[in-house]
Amino acid sequence: MKELIEKINVEIEAFQVNAGAQLEKGNKAAGTRARKSALELSKLLKEFRKASVEFSK
Repeated sequence: MKELIEKINVEIEAFQVNAGAQLEKGNKAAGTRARKSALELSKLLKEFRKASVEFSK
């Protein structure tokens, strides 16, 4: 579970950097990377939800 949380934090940081670059500099490639990070975050958060439910049992 700890490893999963670390992966989520890394992905959040990547999203923030890339979304910021798109917003501030108009960097289209950063926007693509931010969307990819958002999709990966979605998957990781679903995995976290499952792990969290199992952990609480």
